[in-house]
Amino acid sequence: MKISFKKTYKFAVKSALFISVFATAFAVLLASIIFENNLQKLFLFGMVFIFIIYVFSFLVLQYRVEHFIYRRVKKIYDDVSLLESSTFINQPITTDMETLTREVKKFATDKKLEIEMLQVREQYRREFLGNVSHELKTPLFTVQGYISTLLDGAMEDKAIRKKYLKRAEKGVERLIYIVEDLDMITKLEVGDLNLDYSEFDIVELIQNVFDLLEMKAEKKKITLAFENYHIQPNFVRADKDRVQQVIENLIVNSIKYGKKEGTTEIAVVNLTKKKVLVRISDNGEGIEKQNIPRLFERFYRVNKSGSRSEGGSGLGLAIVKHIIEAHKEKIYVESEFGIGSEFSFTIEKVVNK
Repeated sequence: MKISFKKTYKFAVKSALFISVFATAFAVLLASIIFENNLQKLFLFGMVFIFIIYVFSFLVLQYRVEHFIYRRVKKIYDDVSLLESSTFINQPITTDMETLTREVKKFATDKKLEIEMLQVREQYRREFLGNVSHELKTPLFTVQGYISTLLDGAMEDKAIRKKYLKRAEKGVERLIYIVEDLDMITKLEVGDLNLDYSEFDIVELIQNVFDLLEMKAEKKKITLAFENYHIQPNFVRADKDRVQQVIENLIVNSIKYGKKEGTTEIAVVNLTKKKVLVRISDNGEGIEKQNIPRLFERFYRVNKSGSRSEGGSGLGLAIVKHIIEAHKEKIYVESEFGIGSEFSFTIEKVVNK
């Protein structure tokens, strides 16, 4: 790759000036003795002498600097330019030492940040692969175990055969559930999932989700209710199915981590003339402060043992976040460990209704 120089003559100009002034003063002193203080001849001699000395000094200094200093600077640029991400690539090379020092310092800082980011990504990659492996391994081993038992002779017993096949089927369903969630989140991340916008009553949609999850909540004696008992219809514009998926995931989480005989409340608030805020709050176990920034990561679980026993793909909150962001809206979370959690998100309001 050809590297262009952006030369500076500051060093040569100043150095040549200092040399010229000193040499001229010395020469004029000698000439004053020769010309016996003839001012006209002294002035003419001084002007010619300083011009010749200045040009000669400038050329020699600039030549020496370029060949003995800039050549080494060029080698530094060549070495650095071997890195594809270098900020020096396709940039003119400066021969000013102050500028060079500043650029090298900036380069070192950028590289340090890049290395730190790569380390974080590598750690995330390892965690992600480990989590995917764990999530898929459990149902796979379950299915494998039941099928192996049947092949080893248990197939002859009709009762055992039917029971084990049903259990294997549940394991396969869990695998399908995880793969479908992974497929959805991948489409959301790359923007391949098209949203089907429509106008609907968000209050009615939430009530439908309550009815759908009523039995699940009843198992833990958790009450699902609106914060305002006299809540009025509130029409919004969004993808109805995706918003229902968001609300389902958030309520399922509140049930999963909620305490027995607890409460999950939903509020629908007119935030502005164009925005509605949907708030899901519970009085469950809450989330520790250090876990909150990672809640929306794929497969990240606050309570790794308890949450897995409850089922789920570990992708629910990640999907929630991507669906909300696909609508160009925001999602928020507040939680206090031991007291409860509150998730909220904004959604576009239908102004005319």
